[in-house]
Amino acid sequence: MSTAAPAGDWRRLDPRTVLVSALVVAGVVAGAAVPVTLGLTRWSSLPAAVLQMSAGAALVIGAAAGVDRVRWHRTRYRVGEERVDLHTGLLVVKRRSLARERIRTVDLTAHPLLRVLGLVTVRIGTGEQGGDSTLELDPVTRAEGERLRRLLLERASTVPPGVHREGELAVLDPRWIRYAPVSFVAPMLGGAAAGAVLQISDWVGAQGEVIAWVADRFRDTPLLWTIVTLVLAALIAGVVGAFGLWTEMWWNYRLEREPGGTLRVRRGLFTSRSISVEEARLRGVDLVEPLGVRLLGAARLDAITTGLAKDHEARDADHNTLLPVAPRERADSVAADVLRETATPTAAPLVRHPPAARGRRLRRSLAASVGPVLVLAVLGTLFTPVLLWIALGCAVVSVPLAVALALDAYRGLGHALSGRYLVTRSGTVRRSTAALERAGVIGWTVRQSVFQRRAGLLTVTATTAAGGGAYTVYDADAAEGLTFAAEAVPGLLEPFLERTAHPGR
Repeated sequence: MSTAAPAGDWRRLDPRTVLVSALVVAGVVAGAAVPVTLGLTRWSSLPAAVLQMSAGAALVIGAAAGVDRVRWHRTRYRVGEERVDLHTGLLVVKRRSLARERIRTVDLTAHPLLRVLGLVTVRIGTGEQGGDSTLELDPVTRAEGERLRRLLLERASTVPPGVHREGELAVLDPRWIRYAPVSFVAPMLGGAAAGAVLQISDWVGAQGEVIAWVADRFRDTPLLWTIVTLVLAALIAGVVGAFGLWTEMWWNYRLEREPGGTLRVRRGLFTSRSISVEEARLRGVDLVEPLGVRLLGAARLDAITTGLAKDHEARDADHNTLLPVAPRERADSVAADVLRETATPTAAPLVRHPPAARGRRLRRSLAASVGPVLVLAVLGTLFTPVLLWIALGCAVVSVPLAVALALDAYRGLGHALSGRYLVTRSGTVRRSTAALERAGVIGWTVRQSVFQRRAGLLTVTATTAAGGGAYTVYDADAAEGLTFAAEAVPGLLEPFLERTAHPGR
């Protein structure tokens, strides 16, 4: 595919898409071949089962290749002066078009097979909700993908020249992998590994044997130690999986600032990903500190921006992450470089919230932990004393933990104004420090429950078209919270305050 053709010419996808589809389906068929063949031997001999499986595999692979050949033949795209057009479909031709001025993302992705063939999948999006906001070209050559990315994202630079460096802002430090096991991914992967063992053994008809083998290993072991051992085994499997997942996602990571004001994140060991963020659409950053990561003094940096893709696939791909979990000092440094600030607002001193906010967290956390204990105690009184002992054990563990989390959540509360940014921090299991550009605030929501009113507290939420759409200051002093909102965006909250002060007007 020539990259020298003038803009506006209709082009096709790379014809090797048929080969890609055939190889992918062949891999899936190969994975299912053994259990399917074994299943067929229940009704026929092994040679006959192999022959049937081979014929079925050839039919499935040929059908997939044929369907993709038709898709390739019926798909074409064009980049015009004002719009990007994509036509596809056999019986019903779909014609989709995006205005170039609305395009915000051009992301390149290539799984291992595409990388071997020098191909990429290009996703062109406006960052709006719905499938009609994204065009996907799957696949084109890498050179064509890079050409489309440069062509569709080039804008007149709107960032001040000479402020902070261009080029490389951050690059992978292999030592960051030490944070992988303390994420919430590790226990989830451990549970998934245990479930996979049972599922695969069920497919091959050996689930009973697997369960019997495990039970035989622990025949003379007390039940408690059996549970502890199995949980530890699952956690070890989860830790190994977390290391592998981190390596696949973040190997070759690089954050760069390109001429014209575009931030580009490139990463991936087997599946390569390239994500671009226009600085003109950047409204701030979010420093995210999950509990385990925070205990080790680390954090992740996300972009708060308008126009990032918000579909299901993008959300599953850490689409807005600028920096993986790294030491907190490094995350603050990268935040300053990204925002073109000499000092990052995410490290600004924060205003502490009143002690009444601490009391609210303690009461809610204790209620959440004591409730199940009381239910177990009642059931134990009515039915069996065993439940009373279980309730006692839960209380011994959950109540101190609830108090510790509530106090930590209170220590994490804070807000501040730092130059062009308003800063808000909250959370304990997942602590978030968001620095939002004050010019990006389009409205305020002020909430005050009956209990907050009695405690002299209120919750103030800044609404914006960027990021999550809302950034909240929880349980601030009532007067202090309103003053913060009024000073953050002068003129936006004053009419409300005047009507509150003079209700008769």
